[in-house]
Amino acid sequence: MRYLQIRDVQEYEQEDTIPMNTFSDIFKKGFLEETGNLTTQGFALSMLAALICGMIVYGVYRNYYKGVIYSNNFNILLVLTTMVTCFMVLVISSNVVLSLGMVGALSIVRFRTAVKDPLDVGFLFWTVAVGVTCGAGLYLISLIGTVFIAGIYIVSAD
Repeated sequence: MRYLQIRDVQEYEQEDTIPMNTFSDIFKKGFLEETGNLTTQGFALSMLAALICGMIVYGVYRNYYKGVIYSNNFNILLVLTTMVTCFMVLVISSNVVLSLGMVGALSIVRFRTAVKDPLDVGFLFWTVAVGVTCGAGLYLISLIGTVFIAGIYIVSAD
């Protein structure tokens, strides 16, 4: 009969333990890795997908908006919001340190313009969601979601 020895326990602990990363280890790694896995092709594809989906939103807002005041500037803002959100998600996902800095910088932003129509807020949320999904590389989901929401809006607007 073999008894469990201290040496056996120590060997077992060394084999089965997973090294724990502390926050400082992750933070130091974030400083060393500047761009993560962001490539020029990935950036271009994400921005192109955001532009295409943003133009779909632009077309829906332009052709089917039934609100009191139509603003072409707001419609252009919808496309820009899609692309800027995509750009921010790409930057945030490529580096831990940049993401912490971006969160800090964006936490002080406050919009003071009153929204005249609640439907405009829905369009803004739509473009932010499209930008986030394109920035995350979920192009098919972004396109399907954009077409699906556009279809629902077109059917309900008539």
